[in-house]
Amino acid sequence: MKITILAVGKIKERYLTDGIQEFLKRLTPFCKLQIQEIAEEKMPDNPSAAEKAKTLEREGERLLKAVRHGSHLIVLDVDAKQVASEELAEKLDQLALSGQSDITFLIGGAFGLSPQVRAAANERLSFSKLTFTHQMIRLLLVEQIYRAYKISRGEPYHW
Repeated sequence: MKITILAVGKIKERYLTDGIQEFLKRLTPFCKLQIQEIAEEKMPDNPSAAEKAKTLEREGERLLKAVRHGSHLIVLDVDAKQVASEELAEKLDQLALSGQSDITFLIGGAFGLSPQVRAAANERLSFSKLTFTHQMIRLLLVEQIYRAYKISRGEPYHW
């Protein structure tokens, strides 16, 4: 299975990059996972609602252009359905069994997602109603993908 995490912005904090690299290494027996970053759009200080919407629209257009044709697009969205780790494992299994071997997880930027990105998603999911930085959610996502593969194989993850 080929999994892409498409995310806005770069991660600068070493503790996050170290954690992500650790899970990328652990995932190599299970899937081919790559992370693709696009630059954040510049937002003016104290933007109006119209400026914010326009900025999100431009960022969304660039995100959607980066999604490979035919990839199953899963958008991480705080307003979407929350799923448990077991449900994510089941979803990845179902996609693989149905012949969908190309999955893109999309993580928006600090200002959220455009309506166009939400509409383009094959599905949307939420990790929590809590607010996380978009950099931190990237680490949580790679950890959850790894956990999903361990769950699917009936292998212990932790005790």
